Amino acid sequence: MTYSLQLYTLRTALGEDLPGTIKRVAALGYTAVEPYNFVATADELAAALSESGLTAPSGHAPLLRADQDEIFEAARKLGIGTVIDPHVERSHWTTDEDIRATAEALNAAAKKGAGYGITVGYHNHEFELEERIDGTSALEVLAGYLDPEVVLEVDTYWAAVGGEDPAELLRRLGDRVRFVHIKDGPLTKNDKEQVAVGSGSMRVWDVLDAAPALEAAVVELDDFEGDIFGAVADSLAYLNEGKK
Repeated sequence: MTYSLQLYTLRTALGEDLPGTIKRVAALGYTAVEPYNFVATADELAAALSESGLTAPSGHAPLLRADQDEIFEAARKLGIGTVIDPHVERSHWTTDEDIRATAEALNAAAKKGAGYGITVGYHNHEFELEERIDGTSALEVLAGYLDPEVVLEVDTYWAAVGGEDPAELLRRLGDRVRFVHIKDGPLTKNDKEQVAVGSGSMRVWDVLDAAPALEAAVVELDDFEGDIFGAVADSLAYLNEGKK
């Protein structure tokens, strides 16, 4: 399993200096990153990753709202093996019919992605766990309708905020979960309260132990009020120390 960094965490720095930011991520000890909305910056990002020796096993892109061929072409340029749709509006998670429609759209995207040699996945927020269909979380209802080829990236922090025990959720979802987002904080919906991994209320190692099929655990801070590079470095140091 690889430790990766969701580049959305460093979106401000990337906007100011993409190559320099990527080089700094590599210097912190990361070997992999997870790009977001990468179509527009694919050429520059590919060059920066190559120069810094970083890989991009996964990436976020709005597969259900944008040109899929364009996304898959850019992903292939970046060496991204799994493209993950990061967000489907909460209004689409309140009925079984709507969830099934989302699953069918992801299944269709996966068939197209296979032609590029790319896997398709979905990433949750808190509301896919808060919403219930006959007592089952909307995310698990979705999983039941997905083709076997479609994977999940469980954001374990938002799962906890949504009322789930993330480790138990991962055990129920099983091998379909190939990526997780690892973040920490007081388990509130306020992004700015998130902290470096290992400094908050998440039981990080329980989560990682519950998902043996992971390709990557992806560090992310949706927002942060201090030195973001310090938090990114501290997160990796905590994970590496615990792995020993």
